[in-house]
Amino acid sequence: MRIDQTRAGTMHRFAIAGWILLMSMAPPRLPAEERARFIVAQDGSGNFTTIQAALDAVPANNAENLIILIRNGEYHEKVYVQKSHVTLVGEDREGTRIVFAELRENWNRTHGGSDWGAAVINIDSTVTDLTIANLTVHNNYGSLNGGVHSHQFAVLGQGTRVMLLSCTMIADGNDTVSLWNRPGGMYYHNDCRFEGWVDYVCPRGWCYITDSRFFGHNLNASIWHDGSNDRDQKLVIRYSCFDGVPGFPLGRHHRDAQIYLLDCIFSRNLADKPIYLPKSPNSVTWVWGTRHYFWNCHREGGDFAWFRDNLNDAEGSPSASEIDARWTFADKWDPEHSMPAVLPTVFLPSPRNGSYDIPTHVTLRWVPARNADRHIVSFGTDPDRLQETTQDSAVFNPGLLLSGTRYSWRIDEIAGADTLKGPLWHFTTK
Repeated sequence: MRIDQTRAGTMHRFAIAGWILLMSMAPPRLPAEERARFIVAQDGSGNFTTIQAALDAVPANNAENLIILIRNGEYHEKVYVQKSHVTLVGEDREGTRIVFAELRENWNRTHGGSDWGAAVINIDSTVTDLTIANLTVHNNYGSLNGGVHSHQFAVLGQGTRVMLLSCTMIADGNDTVSLWNRPGGMYYHNDCRFEGWVDYVCPRGWCYITDSRFFGHNLNASIWHDGSNDRDQKLVIRYSCFDGVPGFPLGRHHRDAQIYLLDCIFSRNLADKPIYLPKSPNSVTWVWGTRHYFWNCHREGGDFAWFRDNLNDAEGSPSASEIDARWTFADKWDPEHSMPAVLPTVFLPSPRNGSYDIPTHVTLRWVPARNADRHIVSFGTDPDRLQETTQDSAVFNPGLLLSGTRYSWRIDEIAGADTLKGPLWHFTTK
């Protein structure tokens, strides 16, 4: 018996020794491979110490999305974007900050009236397919100069197919985000915070904004649109919240425009004032009339009659279910189905979180985290007991679903040795 115990103990020690040897021979746990082409870090640990140096290094003929990762820090520089198919993505939305103080009239005075360079981020007219993500941009001229609140651009550009994703855009004056390609500008913004004074979100052309927050410091207008170059041009804002100082007005426009607001929430500070034609030398009579359309918008403290549901009055009487980014851009661009994986976490679930009346045959889609290698899909009716599936693709078919049933799902990303936990989403079938 003693011999058996000794033999068992010896075998146990050999097993442990073999396991230790096996573990010592196993490959080390590797960090996720960083997919960014260039890394900007102020401490010198990246490829460049300034954002502009990284942009200047992008090949002139670049034709595929090139990611520039900006490590945390406050970058006091103006940024000039003159290359296409580029992503500027911050390490952390609050921790990566581009801050510069510039007043438009001061810049114009010393540069022959030109706006090129009047903003913190300046986008050239030749640029296409630019993504700015997961960072904060602030033009802080006003707070540094006695509360001056005239034009102070955070972003100014003439390019097209420009996306702002999970960004905070602030100016201490007017026209915070000014994307002004009048003939052909197309702009998509998701999960952003916009803050400023008069017309602080003021696109020209086509623009779709979703899941964003607005805060206005003025009594003139928050949003503005110029759609005068093409009758189809429109500004569509969906699933967003508006707030501001007491009595803030929603919007205005000096030229023809077409504005849609769907599923938006207004704070009780909203003024009882419809979107209007301002009286100024820049105003012209609206050739195509008043084209302001609302659906399922509500104000804390009670609704105003002027934002009642009126999609039936719009050209073609579109239903709320068909109004999305692709519809906004008249099928010329479908950013939600061609979005590159640039954010540090999973993004843009489809079906949308909280949605209902979803068909029982549905395919789940999402935009992966930038460095994801594989995806763990957790799905089921009990959020505490979801079934897991690990796969390579960012598409999942759950099979035939039950009608009138709430389903929960989550995407956890495998990135090297790490697992990036995603949020819990849900939808309800028809």
